[in-house]
Amino acid sequence: MTKLRPNPDKKRMDELMPAIREFQALALKHGIGDIFQDNGGKLLQLVLTMDLSVAAGRGGSDARDRLGREYELKSVNIDLTASFSTNHHLNPTLIAKYRKLGWLFAMYRGIELAAIYSMEAYQLEPLFRSWEEQWQRKGDLNNPKIPVKFVLDHGMLIHGAKPVSVGRRTTPMKPPIDPFEADE
Repeated sequence: MTKLRPNPDKKRMDELMPAIREFQALALKHGIGDIFQDNGGKLLQLVLTMDLSVAAGRGGSDARDRLGREYELKSVNIDLTASFSTNHHLNPTLIAKYRKLGWLFAMYRGIELAAIYSMEAYQLEPLFRSWEEQWQRKGDLNNPKIPVKFVLDHGMLIHGAKPVSVGRRTTPMKPPIDPFEADE
C-alpha cells in the first residue's frame, strides 16, 4: 500500500484554521451549524447583508426579517450554473408554502456575493403553476430549477450589480475582485 502523507499545502491550511474557526463561531451566533455544509457560509453572508434571522428547523421558511416577514433564500454560484435549486421532493404542500413567502436570490461569483434579487411569490407564479401541472402527471418533483435568467428578468436588484454573464466562465476570475462591480 502507498504511504499517504500530507500535501505541502496542509501547513497553509492549518495556518488559516483560526480565521475559519472565527467564521464558524460567527455562524453559530446566527444559527448556522456548519459553514461548510448546506451553503452555510453563503447563508451567513446573505443573512448578515440583509439583516435577517435564520429560522429554526427545516420545516418552514429559511429566514425572517425584523418585522417577522418570512423568506425563502436561494443561492447559486453563477460561474458554475444558471439555475437555483428548489426541493428534492417538491409537492403541492411545499408549493403552497412557497406562495406565502418573500424570496431572496443570492448570486455568487465563486465565494464572492455579486448580487441579491428580491421577488414576491406572485412573480414566481408561472413556475409554481408549471410545477403543479408536472406534479399532477408525475408526483413529487425532484428539484425543479428556477432559472437565473428568470430572476434577472422579473426580480428586483436590491444589492450588488446585475451580472452580465451567467454560466461557466472561460477564464478564471483573478483575485482580488470587487463583487459589487458588474462583470466585464
